[in-house]
Amino acid sequence: MTILAELLSTVFERRYRRESSKLKLDGRPLIELATALVGTAGETSGLALAREILSRFAELEDQEKLAFFHDIATTMDIDPELVRTTLEDYERDHSKASYRAFSEAVEPARQELIRRLNQVPGATGALVKMRADLLRLGGKEAELQALDLDFRHLFASWFNRGFLVLRPINWESPAHILEKIIAYEAVHAIDSWTDLRGRLEPADRRCFAFFHPAMPDEPLIFVEVALTQGIPGSVQALLAEDRETLAPEEADTAVFYSISNCQAGLASISFGNSLIKQVAADLSAELSGLRTFVTLSPIPGLMRWLEQEGMSREGKDAEQMKALAAYYLLNAKSRGGLPYDPVARFHLGNGAKIHAVHADADTSEKGMAQSGGTMVNYLYDLQRVAQNHENFANTRAVIATAEVKALAGPVALPKTEER
Repeated sequence: MTILAELLSTVFERRYRRESSKLKLDGRPLIELATALVGTAGETSGLALAREILSRFAELEDQEKLAFFHDIATTMDIDPELVRTTLEDYERDHSKASYRAFSEAVEPARQELIRRLNQVPGATGALVKMRADLLRLGGKEAELQALDLDFRHLFASWFNRGFLVLRPINWESPAHILEKIIAYEAVHAIDSWTDLRGRLEPADRRCFAFFHPAMPDEPLIFVEVALTQGIPGSVQALLAEDRETLAPEEADTAVFYSISNCQAGLASISFGNSLIKQVAADLSAELSGLRTFVTLSPIPGLMRWLEQEGMSREGKDAEQMKALAAYYLLNAKSRGGLPYDPVARFHLGNGAKIHAVHADADTSEKGMAQSGGTMVNYLYDLQRVAQNHENFANTRAVIATAEVKALAGPVALPKTEER
């Protein structure tokens, strides 16, 4: 935000607080305040109601939050009969009025509630937290899943790529941002400030994050990058404290070794695709010697899948684990025909290809528990990612190098009752 924007925001915030404080809000239940907010036409009264709802919701216990979600899911749902009537009117007369009436009928009032809540300065972050509560408490309840779709529908617009700001994160970044990088790191835990410094300060390390103007102090997603010569096959070697720092102009490879989503309330709102491609483009412009863009990624579903197939890591050497990992990445599918592994779904869906599989690549406790120590490189060929993405979206075919396919070829799984 610019200094002028911050000044204007402060002025308006103080004005709204002053005017809102003059309103005497009664002790009505939260759902009644929500209904009043959707029905109000006054700007000042609407802001006061929105502020009161957000403030009171934040103080609720989990069961009270769940009850509020149920209330707005049921009382602010669409009216099927009105939808049918307005659709029939539109079918008879394709006019502006009939289309408006149908559009208003098919949009539940709870979407307007969320929009009006978002008018309060700072409300976007509060609504992201509200959706995180909904996902955490709502489980698989059908009516709450419908409410979640309303949040997702609005968030997909509010957080589209055009609103996101890519910012580099380095050792000189504000401490409160660095603290959040430590807290949100979801792939390779950052154990200390010294550990963080080793990932940010050296000349051959980069970190980038997407921010939203409405949440300027909250990273949405960030990626950690290592500049290397050649493609690495071990995250411990990549992060070793005693490694020799490489001059950036000598690097020929950019390795995306950790991508972390930061906001639970923005689940299913995709940022990673744009982040990786933007960072790759920026690094290409900065360092002309870069020729290769790859990940060094975990294979988090491997051990769980092997257990389902009646297998374990016990008694298997490194080459056997590599072969099993390659087979898993190429052949293990979910019910929808997509790769079973969530990280594979993400990168293949972005247009990457499976480049190489490595054994003993992550010997941490988490790495051994999730993937038996194996890791995988996904290659981002910037000239082919769009074509690969389209191919994967249309056919769900897993693109991999001949070496990976050959590695997976001899694997024979045991026959179990489930199979």
